[in-house]
Amino acid sequence: MGYLNPVLQFGVERFCEKCAEVGVDGVILPDLPLAFFEKNYRPFFEKHDLCPIFLVTPQTSDERIRELDGASRGFLYAVSTASTTGEAGGFGEAQVAYFQRIAKLGLKNPVLVGFGISDRVAFEIVCQHLNGGVVGSAFIRAQEAGMSAGEFVTKIKGLSAV
Repeated sequence: MGYLNPVLQFGVERFCEKCAEVGVDGVILPDLPLAFFEKNYRPFFEKHDLCPIFLVTPQTSDERIRELDGASRGFLYAVSTASTTGEAGGFGEAQVAYFQRIAKLGLKNPVLVGFGISDRVAFEIVCQHLNGGVVGSAFIRAQEAGMSAGEFVTKIKGLSAV
């Protein structure tokens, strides 16, 4: 996940080549317009078997969600809220309604929710409606506190220690 400008500076085709070379499967570039991707970059992504992953928000129309789903490969990233990543905590009725709305669309890609997933409860809410969650900031904080990746996954999924 990153921004388009560094990719442009590096060179899009070269970027896609390097991604394939090092084992990157998918790329999220939130500021890459869909029409620009379709017109200019899709062939590079396809040539290097790199999945373009697009974001949707609660404000995204159903029609646009379907359009982005059609262009995505791998999964569709559903941003849970308009807040900054790492700041939101928990989900209210509006987010649950948004998750339910997306679930009813019958999309081709799995939908993973990001932003606001910092504990087992939030992760379970997301998984009740969609295909999973992207946990970023909470994972970084856990790592900074000395928790291993395995311990964190065990905690967020509510599993017993093995």
